[in-house]
Amino acid sequence: MPYNLPNLLTWLRIVAIPLFVGIFYLPHSWLTPDQQNLVATLIFAGAAVTDWLDGYLARVLNQTSAFGAFLDPVADKLMVSAALIVLVYLGRLDAPIALIIIGREITVSALREWMAQIGQSKSVAVSFLGKIKTTSQMIAIPLLLYHENIGGFFDAHTVGIWFIYIASVLTLWSMFYYLKAAMPQVLKN
Repeated sequence: MPYNLPNLLTWLRIVAIPLFVGIFYLPHSWLTPDQQNLVATLIFAGAAVTDWLDGYLARVLNQTSAFGAFLDPVADKLMVSAALIVLVYLGRLDAPIALIIIGREITVSALREWMAQIGQSKSVAVSFLGKIKTTSQMIAIPLLLYHENIGGFFDAHTVGIWFIYIASVLTLWSMFYYLKAAMPQVLKN
């Protein structure tokens, strides 16, 4: 495993997951529910920034590695899955939406792994649609975590719900896109 700054940032994202989840289990005498929402939102937003930053630094510092390419999407999926589970637990998200998003991530990851094993990974490389889906998720999740009105007029929860529904539609659409791209290989093997 290469020891470099991009991989360290990815590991920090993984290490942040129990901290992020644990915030909601602290007694309210330690952090009020509003403070829990804020701290969890900041941790998630920080993780989202490091997701962009580790890839950028890997390219700029010429520190890309096969291990980093493997670990980065794993860290992303773990953080998003943990956030979705927390949101279901808090009653801020319906379980079917979380299942759609988490199920897609597992399906597409398995598909990519299989396609890589047969030497066809380029046919299921990350698409622009997948990037839009991820952006929608990264907007929705912090808004749902924050859950409060901002400035007395911006309803973070409602806007977050809209974005998570957009993300879930894009999730299904991108999954079918990847499955369609892999179908010739599935039928051949």
